[in-house]
Amino acid sequence: MVAGTLAAATVVATIVALTGAFARSLDPGHYCDTGFSTLINCTLHWSSTTTSQGTPVFAATSGSASATPSDSRDTFRPISTDVTMWAVAHCPRNTIAKRLLCAVPRGAALAPAERDDLAAGLPLPKPWVLRTAKNSPFIESVHVETPLGLADTLGFYRAELTKRGWTENGGAVVEPDRAVIAFTTPDGPALLRLNHQDERTIADLSLRKPAAKNPVTDAGLLPRPGQVKLKLGNATDEAAVITINQQTIELAARAGRDLEHPRETGRKSPDSPEVDLPPGKVKVTLKVASGVAESREFEVAADETWGLLAGPAGVPLPMRLY
Repeated sequence: MVAGTLAAATVVATIVALTGAFARSLDPGHYCDTGFSTLINCTLHWSSTTTSQGTPVFAATSGSASATPSDSRDTFRPISTDVTMWAVAHCPRNTIAKRLLCAVPRGAALAPAERDDLAAGLPLPKPWVLRTAKNSPFIESVHVETPLGLADTLGFYRAELTKRGWTENGGAVVEPDRAVIAFTTPDGPALLRLNHQDERTIADLSLRKPAAKNPVTDAGLLPRPGQVKLKLGNATDEAAVITINQQTIELAARAGRDLEHPRETGRKSPDSPEVDLPPGKVKVTLKVASGVAESREFEVAADETWGLLAGPAGVPLPMRLY
């Protein structure tokens, strides 16, 4: 029996998008295509880790019935890829400039998706002011904050997901400021959550991949039964303070910025704090050293695992991990 070895290769790219054609040349995947004016800047982070299985290859000696390691070498075949992406649009704080550069185009809610989120492969409404995405062996997920109303955002997702052959399950909850809909898909169970707050709709769409194919017991992702695991990180070069449901945690600059456990052990990373939460709404306040406090509220359910990054200018970046 020949034992294989595991190897992981990571590619990380961080882009601060400029304006105009030069910005588009730096972002050929259109990750920073916000749907607003092309004068709006966007901060983008994209990383990809590929894990490969290595197997020694032995060359057979001429005239011999068996292979010998005289010309042994390792060949590797990819077995999984893990992509993490987040992007933040920098709309002006000035009210007049914001209306000019970050206005919602008329008819935007009725327009079909020009392209899916390229990291997770899920429908992407536009315009958006913030988005995160995860595509791992365990889940495809996208978190979007859009100035579209909840009804318009819900209509967008229902139309796009129907095109994919997704079927709504019974028991959907649709309220003026909140919606929760479960779907049956050919690739696994999916869930859409929408919440409207502070003149924007927060959308979380996720598709959990079959656990039988992708066991998570050694990945450090499983929450306690009936609980929610929240992994914290800081993607900035400044210290950050995060308050979660009245619990305050300090994070050093760039601490836990990948929201991942060491792949060789799956154990908890010492610089990436974790918090166990009950299911329900999570109230988050985030402040980096040089910025103002930013607050968000998003919804989580039992047996889910989430990440929360301190983003540029202290913007909270939620991301569903499992």
